[in-house]
Amino acid sequence: MNSVYELVIERNNRETAPFLSVHEANATLLIQVDALLTKYELSEREVSSLRQQLQDAAITSPGTKVTSAAAKAARKYEVQLRDKLEKLQDEYNAKLQSEANDQAAALKTAKDLSDMKDLNTAQEMTIANLREENKGAERAIEHLTNELSEAKSRTDLAEKQYDGLKKTIRSLQIENDHLKKESRIIEQRVVTEKGKTVDEVNILTEMVNSLKREVDMLRAYNKGSWFSKKVSKEKADNEDKQIVAKGQDSGRKWGTLGTVLPSAPKQTIDAHTMDGTCVKYDASGTNLVATSSSDSTVKIWDTNTGTVRVTFRGTVGHSMMCCDINGSTVVGGSSDKTCRVWNLRTQRMIHHLVGHAHKVTCVRLFANEHAVVTGSADRSLKVWDISHKTYRQTTTLRHSSTSNCVDVGTDSQTAVSGHLDGGLRFWDLRSGERTEDISGLHEGAITSCQFSPTDSSLVLTNGADSCLKITDLRTGLPTHTLRDGAFTTAHSWSHAVFSPDGRYVTAGSSSQGAVLVWSATDGSLVKTLRSHVAGVCAIDWCRGGSSGQQVASLDRQGKLILWA
Repeated sequence: MNSVYELVIERNNRETAPFLSVHEANATLLIQVDALLTKYELSEREVSSLRQQLQDAAITSPGTKVTSAAAKAARKYEVQLRDKLEKLQDEYNAKLQSEANDQAAALKTAKDLSDMKDLNTAQEMTIANLREENKGAERAIEHLTNELSEAKSRTDLAEKQYDGLKKTIRSLQIENDHLKKESRIIEQRVVTEKGKTVDEVNILTEMVNSLKREVDMLRAYNKGSWFSKKVSKEKADNEDKQIVAKGQDSGRKWGTLGTVLPSAPKQTIDAHTMDGTCVKYDASGTNLVATSSSDSTVKIWDTNTGTVRVTFRGTVGHSMMCCDINGSTVVGGSSDKTCRVWNLRTQRMIHHLVGHAHKVTCVRLFANEHAVVTGSADRSLKVWDISHKTYRQTTTLRHSSTSNCVDVGTDSQTAVSGHLDGGLRFWDLRSGERTEDISGLHEGAITSCQFSPTDSSLVLTNGADSCLKITDLRTGLPTHTLRDGAFTTAHSWSHAVFSPDGRYVTAGSSSQGAVLVWSATDGSLVKTLRSHVAGVCAIDWCRGGSSGQQVASLDRQGKLILWA
């Protein structure tokens, strides 16, 4: 309550001061007006008194004539009084006018004062806002100062950590250099031992080939002789013993023709960053396997160590749809409508085969490495001569359906292709003519085809109807149709292959990631292997090199499994 009273007193003192001069001037004018009114009333009474005297004089002596001098004096005095009265009236009017002017000035002053008060109020509000903003700015400055201090602390900590990391990196570099030296020593040792092993294997191979030739000669010239049969049997037993001994050295269980049924993963490799499309072993029998992927690469892997030897790259953004490897030659077909040929020893591209109108879907090297056949979505197969520095397209095989797969016979003169319409087509590569056509073999597209490695009259196909078929070319009819509940085919590049001895067939399931092995003799399911997480889209089986590793599978996540 006291604070309110003090505020009222303060406001009264602040607002009364400008009006004091106006109030004093007004009081002075009122005093002057009162004085003039008093003079005016006295003059009126005096005039009235003189008029009364004149009237009285006229009444008392009506017949007497007033002297002209007295009358003149009276009139003169009256005129003086009238002049004096008019002067007083003018002064009074002037005072009234001055008072009115003063009042107008007071009103204007009051209005100006009100405007000044409003302006003062607005300025006070502005000052208050500025004070609040100033306080906020001070708080922000304080906050920024604190953050700056924290940042300096963090910077100091980061510098300390950086110094620690530099020391760690230096120690790791020293350790890495030491490990590199050890690695080079070990690598030299491995290369030396590998050379020795290769020499031993070559000696064993030559021995086996020599024994085979002797057995063939004895069987050819002594079919009817009991003695020759006995000798042949002994030679064959020696051959089998050599093969079994070779298999036992690597701790494996071999078949009669050196075929190993896959049983467990030997190597699991993150081969590609995107889905795989193809896997092929080196047909010349080395420890190498090639893989291709939608990441535009073809990679060559060492089956003994599981490490990548070479990475060949295609056009960025275009999938590498297929690949093949034979000796020192590697090929890869791409969705950019071309096929690339690389030299494995120099790791350089030696040919870039251009001629297809759509993506290349399949590719196959000839056994002599002098030619390659490619298939495309432009409904054509092309044979290319790559034996010279400049490639040459020798033959174009045209058909009515996209070819998803192709294989070349052991004579390098016959080819088979599987198509989107579910049919098989056979070609004479010398004349470019179609020699046979088996239509409607599968209810969906054929995704892979392969001649049997031991009987060229049999062809294995994989179809989009999720079944495998072994077809006899002499009759044009399937001898076995292989199915299983765990097996599905969902990709146009899904593979199926014979074992090297032609006794087994394997394929990967596109949905469940299973690898299944069937008997090619009776069509029964022999094994189901489950190590892939994603669906399997490519698989291959060969005799393998010195490592003895024979089966490789590639899934949609780019994971490569080398099976033991």
